Amino acid sequence: MQYIQNKNHASIKPTTINKLTDRFNREISYLRISVTDRCNLRCIYCMPKEGVSLIGHEDILNYEEILRIAKIAAASGITKIRITGGEPLVRKNISSFITKLHTIPKISEISMTTNGILLEKVSCELRKAGMQRINISLDTLDPEKYRKITRGGNINSVLAGIHAAKIEGFNPIKINVVAMRGINDDEINSFAALTMERPVHIRFIEFMPVNGENRERFISNTEIKKEIQKAGKLLPLSSEYNSGPANMFQLEGAQGKLGFISPLSNHFCEKCNRLRLTADGKLRTCLFSDTEIDLKEPLRSGCSDSDLLTIITNAILTKPKHHTVLEPSFKKCRRGMSAIGG
Repeated sequence: MQYIQNKNHASIKPTTINKLTDRFNREISYLRISVTDRCNLRCIYCMPKEGVSLIGHEDILNYEEILRIAKIAAASGITKIRITGGEPLVRKNISSFITKLHTIPKISEISMTTNGILLEKVSCELRKAGMQRINISLDTLDPEKYRKITRGGNINSVLAGIHAAKIEGFNPIKINVVAMRGINDDEINSFAALTMERPVHIRFIEFMPVNGENRERFISNTEIKKEIQKAGKLLPLSSEYNSGPANMFQLEGAQGKLGFISPLSNHFCEKCNRLRLTADGKLRTCLFSDTEIDLKEPLRSGCSDSDLLTIITNAILTKPKHHTVLEPSFKKCRRGMSAIGG
């Protein structure tokens, strides 16, 4: 589609809500925005040892472009936004961007997924900017194992970040644990035990072989639950705690909670309400699908807000009914997890 330069494009009124719905009547209300493909770690399940080809600075959406997309999406039914990367905290002026994002009408929640390495220094800024929730990736409690999993990371920086987030009032603090057979499966109960003394949410996420490799690392959450139940009774939580992809439980007598995200063994595709915007301006309707719709070119060609909304709406109509990771035809995604935004 060609776009004529139009600096005086008509804006979508923020008071107008036209719900975004796909072909399978799923209401789309959640947008994950990757602000960078860069990361200060090299986690073994996320990128190769040598890293990945980084997108050029001019090819990354600037904050103004992201905010315009967010405003159009919010006026049309998006209510929740999660900031991702790469590692989102490596992008300059991220707190100022979140401050502007927080002013967009109809956005009820802004959250972030981070590896926590830089969190201690910026947690106060993020809180003041309007960030409401923080998810911190932490796949081991052992310093040496953490260094190996992340290829050089310092777990003490992450723990300091978690402490700083707690002081700033982020609640709940969610710890994301990618369970991997032969790597951290011996720490399942150690993570679960954290909830006995602390009001944190530990969320076990099944390993997702987006690159088609290392399938032997996969551990189902059914297996993880059985392991935890050896140490205590798991109590299912009410529906108010199960609005997202995590199936929520609590150990008897615990302060915190346990979540189980099972994209492979018990996928939640029928309830998927999300879109993903990559750092270079591609809209993805499914984590495991290589189908991408370019928003950057129309943005930079002067399209109107109405044009952009039409592109987003048409993109949603390409959202598949479910992913195909477990099917023999699935090989690998062209992009790694760090480039997609998770």
